[in-house]
Parts: sequence; structure tokens; C-alpha cells
Amino acid sequence: MYADQTAVLGPLATYAEPHAYDLCVAHSERLSAPRGWEVLRLAPDPAAKGPSGDDLLALADAVREAARPAPAPRPTPAEETGREVGRRGHLRMLSSD
Repeated sequence: MYADQTAVLGPLATYAEPHAYDLCVAHSERLSAPRGWEVLRLAPDPAAKGPSGDDLLALADAVREAARPAPAPRPTPAEETGREVGRRGHLRMLSSD
């Protein structure tokens, strides 16, 4: 709030904001504002300390994704069309059996 000459310190941001910065505890405690500015320190809500519903849903999605079986390996072109009879660099010559 530059026009109001106010610096606000609160919980970490949940979305990107062009004039907001996330600070660690040590730096947020030592923050000073220019002379004449007011510093508002917002205490975090103690009830909001555990995981949120969004956190739990993201965790459940990650577990489901990890438990999903891996797809079967796709056959190489040589296995699909015939046997490989020669190579030149990355190119393969296949028989037309």
C-alpha cells in the first residue's frame, strides 16, 4: 500500500501478487519500513495451522497417481513389422516378411 505509506506483514501469499514478497521468519522480524510509514503485523490464524482441504485432496491425487499401474511398454517398429536386417546411424532396415 504505497500510497497509504503502509507495509503489511501477514501469512504467506496463496497467489502471485506483483508487489508482495514472501519472507522467512528471521527477515520478517527484522523488517523496517521507511520513516513515516506504518507497519501492520497480521498474526496468522491458529485454527488454520493444519492441512487444508485442498492440501488433503492434492495428497490423495498424488497417492492415486503413484498407485496407478505403469503402462505396458510399446513395441519398437522392428518388433511390429518384421526383423531388423541392418542399420545406418539412427535408421533401421527391416525385412518385409
